[in-house]
Amino acid sequence: MSKILVVDDEVKECELLERFLKRKCHEVFTSCSGKHALENVRSKKPDIILLDINMPEMDGIEVLKRIREFDKDVCIIMVTVVIEKSVAMEALKAGADGYVTKPVDLNSLEKVIRNTLYDKLEK
Repeated sequence: MSKILVVDDEVKECELLERFLKRKCHEVFTSCSGKHALENVRSKKPDIILLDINMPEMDGIEVLKRIREFDKDVCIIMVTVVIEKSVAMEALKAGADGYVTKPVDLNSLEKVIRNTLYDKLEK
C-alpha cells in the first residue's frame, strides 16, 4: 500500500502505530526525533507522515515547516495529545493535511490516512 513515516519521541507510541500499520500492509518507518525524521523524509520518500507535536529539541510544528520547504506533496497528519484549537490551526496553516489526537483510535486513524491520501490524489 503506502509508505508511512511515524515520528514520535515516545518509542512505545511508534511501536504501536508501526505494528498496526504493518498489519494493514503499509511499509512503515519510524523516527524518534525531528532531525531523524527530516533525514527519513529525504531518504525514504514516504507517502504519508504521522507527526507528533510535542518532541524535545525540535517540535512537530518546526519539523512540519522544514518538510514543507522541500516537499509540498507528502501527506502530513499531526498526531498529538495537544487538543488546543490554536495549535491545530497553526499546524494546518503550516501545511498539515490533518490532525488526530491521542490516545489514537486506530480505526479512525486508518480512515484519516485513507481519506488524506485520497484527497491528495484528487488534487
